[in-house]
Amino acid sequence: MSLNVTVITGASDGIGAELARQLARQHGQAIALVLAARSQDKLAQVARECEALGASTLVRVTDVGVEADCRGLIADTITRFGRIDTLVNNAGMSAHALLGDVQDMGWYEDLMRINLWGSAWPTHAALPHLRASRGHIVTVSSLAGLVGVPGRTAYSATKFAQTGFFESLRVELAPHGVDVTLVYPGVVLTEIRHRGFNAQGLAAGKSSLDERGAMTVQECVRIMVAGMARRERDIVMTTKGKLGRWMKLLAPALVDKLALAALQKDS
Repeated sequence: MSLNVTVITGASDGIGAELARQLARQHGQAIALVLAARSQDKLAQVARECEALGASTLVRVTDVGVEADCRGLIADTITRFGRIDTLVNNAGMSAHALLGDVQDMGWYEDLMRINLWGSAWPTHAALPHLRASRGHIVTVSSLAGLVGVPGRTAYSATKFAQTGFFESLRVELAPHGVDVTLVYPGVVLTEIRHRGFNAQGLAAGKSSLDERGAMTVQECVRIMVAGMARRERDIVMTTKGKLGRWMKLLAPALVDKLALAALQKDS
């Protein structure tokens, strides 16, 4: 049995780290995990946990907002393992701000670089290797990439862009046997919203969403791993998310009213 080589961006904590652990637990010695993020120390800890479960690992410090880092990540993976079977574009950043409260939109560009280009660059670099292995691209989007959410103009824009990019790529790669899975989590108990941008382009330091009933990271990744195994097109995590997707088509004005009511409640 050949070694399955899986690259995971944003692997230092949250969904990425838990995905690495669950894949290592499931596949043991049959998997090599390439763990990419900005924190060497956190990555090293995740690597130790995965190695204890039998997986091979490669830690690669990577800022997905830097094209050279993304391309270097793929190059180093090929140098070490000679192939790529799965690329998981998980790294991303959140943001919450009403457009009217934003003075300088420069951080909108920064967010697009991280969330869109930070998944497009490694995908582009990995394409020949994924075609060779008839591999799998998995991109973690958000329910905010399916339905526009007030206060999320920046974040929704990046996630809608991500959805468009990878839906188009799915069709391009189908003749090559490469599958593309888009993952749409709802509110998951991670620190992403605390680190995300506020109206001033600074770390918010808190979540702007009501996290009561939020999904645990472990449950989110369990659903994700099951969908990845089936190479599903889309993994929409919550019942509310699935309903919202169809209601947007059938009753868009109602979806707008519900979103506005939720914003006023949170305010």
